[in-house]
Amino acid sequence: MNRGCVAVGEIKCDGCQRLIEQGQRYLLMEEKEGEKFRFCVECCLTKGYATYVKDVKERGEQVLTFFPTMLD
Repeated sequence: MNRGCVAVGEIKCDGCQRLIEQGQRYLLMEEKEGEKFRFCVECCLTKGYATYVKDVKERGEQVLTFFPTMLD
């Protein structure tokens, strides 16, 4: 299960090992029961887990989504 989250404390990215500070967005991926991985926005964009899309409701502004496959 994948979940887009906002950090409520300092969390370490499992991709680049940098700290995800409070208030920053990240992706929580649960591969198997109990096995969880956290990725910062930069790692998600690099790996294709996130993308920027044009939001029609927000006057064409670019919006980050962690679920690009749901847009197909």
